[in-house]
Amino acid sequence: MDRPPSVLLKPAGGSGRSAPSQRLRRSLQLGFFLLFISAPLLDLLRFDLHETQLWLFGQPWHLGLDAVQHGRASGADAALNLLLKALLPIALVVGSFLFVAWRYGRLYCGWLCPHFSIVELLNELLHRAIGKLSLWDRLPVKRAGRSPDSRWWPVFGLACVLMGFIWAITLASYLLPPRELWSGLWNGTLTPNQARFIGIGTLVFSAEFAFARHLFCRFGCAVGLFQSLMWMANPKGMVVAFKREQARDCKSCDIAPGLAGSACDTACPMRLNPRNIKRMMFSCVQCGQCLDACESSQGRREKAPLLEWQVGIEAVRETLRQKKLEALQQSQAHPLTTPRENDGSATNDSRPDREAA
Repeated sequence: MDRPPSVLLKPAGGSGRSAPSQRLRRSLQLGFFLLFISAPLLDLLRFDLHETQLWLFGQPWHLGLDAVQHGRASGADAALNLLLKALLPIALVVGSFLFVAWRYGRLYCGWLCPHFSIVELLNELLHRAIGKLSLWDRLPVKRAGRSPDSRWWPVFGLACVLMGFIWAITLASYLLPPRELWSGLWNGTLTPNQARFIGIGTLVFSAEFAFARHLFCRFGCAVGLFQSLMWMANPKGMVVAFKREQARDCKSCDIAPGLAGSACDTACPMRLNPRNIKRMMFSCVQCGQCLDACESSQGRREKAPLLEWQVGIEAVRETLRQKKLEALQQSQAHPLTTPRENDGSATNDSRPDREAA
């Protein structure tokens, strides 16, 4: 279904209120964002370059190697400490993270990632300014009761710079004592290297937030990329399944009462087509906004939603259906080459396949 050149998007539910799942997602995003900012300040997680010391949950994290150097412990004790305090915890954290990605896709990106929560915030501010979710969008996405207002431009620009600064100084806080950084910033006593790092970091992150935030999420973020690769490798991974047998109902989808359009397409913050095949959904962040929009649109006509999450064997069936549909579309788009007999020799006769009903 082609997207109309201009659409009106109304929040899921039709009443201007977010769906319960989206309210939960926003709460998790906010909580994780605050944790991301406060972790180095509270010594929950940071590495002090001055002392070459890792801090974890408010305590310095030691492997017990000093005791070996001073003869107070054996090499076996050091190996055991290295296994229990370093290798095993890292393996558990990384393994658990990759398993969740393998099973459920980029769940971290859509439900926790502090960068993606800022992406959605900036999308909203930019939309208020120019009616688009990105500076590079060709077509506007209109929303009910809202028209572009240029007075939002300074708010969007200030938000990009503010978030760029927060990102720069927070990342620096994971490597240097936060109190030293904030005190130096307040009193103007930052070292040249500290000032250079924060200044360049603010500039780079501000530019990324303003011009390339979606591009970074799709292809520039290693965390998101590895999640996508793990998810694509698992045919049983959670997917957004489309009830193709009820596609006729999708043609009459609306994004607000009396306003025709594709509700799921316009709801996706990554600007994907949720009804597409899995390999075309590589950067899906599993936020569920497309499902809520579909439920809202179909619910206004007292019909069941056409999009749903499927995992396990049902996800495999959905993938097989998608592959079958893709093969059918390719066979319709390209002529088939079949052999035929002619005077005892084989030649090729190209003829177009018959269109599917």
